Amino acid sequence: MCGIIGYLGNHEATPLLLDGLKSLEYRGYDSAGIAVLDRTSGLTSTTKSESKVALLTARLQDCMPKGRLGIGHTRWATHGKPSLVNAHPHTDCGGRIVVVHNGIIENFRELRDELVSRGHIFVSETDSEVIPHLIEDASGEDLLTAVRGALKRITGAYALGIMSRDEPDLLIGARMNAPLVLGMCQDEFFLASDITAVIPHTKKVLILGEGEIVAVTPMGPEVTTLDGAPVAPKIIHVDWDVSQAQKGGFSHFMLKEIHEAPDAVANALRGRLLPDGNVNLQGCDLTDADLRGFQNVLLLGMGTSMHAALVGEHVIEDWAGIPAQAADASEFRYRRPTIGPETLTVVLTQSGETADTIVGLRQAKALGSYTMAVTNVVASTAARDSDAALYLNAGPEIGVASSKTFVSHVVNLYLLAARLASAHGRMPIERKQELSQALRELPEGLRAVLGREAEIADLARRYARFRNFLFVGRGINHAIALEGALKLKEISYVHAEGTSAGALKHGPIALLDQDFPVVAICTDGATRDKMASNVHEVAARGAPVLALVTQGEHHLDDVTTDRIEIPACDEAAVAILNTVVLQLFAYHVAVELGRDVDQPRNLAKSVTVE
Repeated sequence: MCGIIGYLGNHEATPLLLDGLKSLEYRGYDSAGIAVLDRTSGLTSTTKSESKVALLTARLQDCMPKGRLGIGHTRWATHGKPSLVNAHPHTDCGGRIVVVHNGIIENFRELRDELVSRGHIFVSETDSEVIPHLIEDASGEDLLTAVRGALKRITGAYALGIMSRDEPDLLIGARMNAPLVLGMCQDEFFLASDITAVIPHTKKVLILGEGEIVAVTPMGPEVTTLDGAPVAPKIIHVDWDVSQAQKGGFSHFMLKEIHEAPDAVANALRGRLLPDGNVNLQGCDLTDADLRGFQNVLLLGMGTSMHAALVGEHVIEDWAGIPAQAADASEFRYRRPTIGPETLTVVLTQSGETADTIVGLRQAKALGSYTMAVTNVVASTAARDSDAALYLNAGPEIGVASSKTFVSHVVNLYLLAARLASAHGRMPIERKQELSQALRELPEGLRAVLGREAEIADLARRYARFRNFLFVGRGINHAIALEGALKLKEISYVHAEGTSAGALKHGPIALLDQDFPVVAICTDGATRDKMASNVHEVAARGAPVLALVTQGEHHLDDVTTDRIEIPACDEAAVAILNTVVLQLFAYHVAVELGRDVDQPRNLAKSVTVE
């Protein structure tokens, strides 16, 4: 996720902006920049780096702009590859209005086309650049009024820092579906996307609400709605240290990122799931006719991405009615696959740099297959080498073990499956509307699950004494069981296996006894009754059973040792709720055992060697 810093006060802005950007580096970024209103010339001085803040600092070393108003940004690319021209800040045609932006502008293409038709000149590939041009378009109005008018035309998510050389004592911030705060001292103010950048200077923080604008002058901040109605400022006192602030007050990055799952889902859906239930795969210009030309789908991944691929295999076959196969990318390269132009090859890689997956991608492409990367990193190798890219838009993930990016991968595969189903005429309008509603409600469902963390943590502490676990599921939840087992072994170093519940009697059931608990995913769905039979088989062998069940169901009360109730919803949505429950369970087992959750031994965030 991008980082924003802004400053208005009585001190030199440039060193404070650079310090703020350095404090935001942990979030991950690909470029950086600052703009300072130079009090000598009255002009805005903008400096950018196509890589790290250190390079930006070096470029400013011999020519430090002198000014007491400025904004800065670290960019995590969503629209437009990482480059100097795409780095923030962005300006209007005359370089008068300067903007930094976190988020996604869904309707930027329509706005850009309209602005170009009126003579505006764009220099970047970003969606963000439309914002200063929209503000400029409101000519003759004061900056704050122009900002309000511009934001009313924007659809999407934004946290913004805005300034103009025409109003040297005004710093504006605005937010919608993206965080923004204002740190307040006696004679200076710090606008930031993250409390991390604020607390070295002040513990007094104004939290901006959804759809609110803060106008900061030397007299202090005024908060209003987009319509100009006054809003009582929400001010808190922060007692975190810098390390805690980077983690949002959470104990570990991984826990913070698990709690970011609702936002990850919302970002994955934004601009893609249309109001009528149809799907727009941004970054993929395949027509219905093109999609109907694919007779099968191959999904390649490794580790967590492989488990997401298995979910994709299930829903593509179920919804679109065409064959789908998930394959281990490291083994795919040694096969002689019978694929060609009739195959859609989907590669899943959070980093876009996973070596085995890249080799598989290139092999599929060489055989004539159309390739699509589902990745979190714009302009990564997978994105560049594929014919199309679907970006997760989940923001950077610091914890080595994937959490929110797995959720985002699955949601993107749901959208792809729905798009294929629509093109192949396999999804009735009723099912389309039902699925659309379930996905829109998913963020709230996830928040409900996350709200029960204390209950899950208590169970995890009690189960942390076991040295072996078996995770079982059926249908779509088979892949979720595999992922649950992987999470537990990755961060707790406890042996855990995942298997389909139907395979129990074909070997794994021999392992079970009173010291070998089973985590059984028994939520409502097509395989509910079969799972119930499997749980009875497990209980008959004396193994403890921790069951995930649909809220209000009690058909397994007499055979389960413990249960976690999951809100009732569509089976596809439930799979994601189950995922987050198992992530929390694994996390709290690892914490109980004293493990290094964010950097587990022997593992790397991105595996770039074969």
